[in-house]
Amino acid sequence: MNAKIIELLLIEDNPNDVELTLHAFAQHDLTTQIHVARDGVEALDFLFCQGEYAHRDAARQPKVILLDLKLPKVEGLEVLRRIRTDPALRALPVVVVTASRKEQDIVEAYNLGVNSYIVKPIDFDQFVEMAHQLGLYWLLLNETPEGIG
Repeated sequence: MNAKIIELLLIEDNPNDVELTLHAFAQHDLTTQIHVARDGVEALDFLFCQGEYAHRDAARQPKVILLDLKLPKVEGLEVLRRIRTDPALRALPVVVVTASRKEQDIVEAYNLGVNSYIVKPIDFDQFVEMAHQLGLYWLLLNETPEGIG
């Protein structure tokens, strides 16, 4: 991996899923910095450099966002809606990683401009493999516009 810091934003409220995702990425050395937002408000604060993230450089955005849909305070679909309506954030790749298989959630996520929709595996090994594959593609293979990642 090159010397450039590759950042990812994980928006997830389930501590077990956070732990599994961090473990999978560390195990495969796929990223150098993962920011975790545990609810929709924290995620929006991070992305829009407000609240406790007011000091953060808005020009330095993560290379990809992994977004759960069922979040406290502000739902994941609303977070996605705000990302896609902001000109500075619109091009950020967003991957929904959720337990929801509801057709309505899938359709709405794609209508709002999600780049990919993945249902979380329940099995530990499958979850780790899913995170590994996500990392390989979105962090190492996918090309993003300058200013992202």
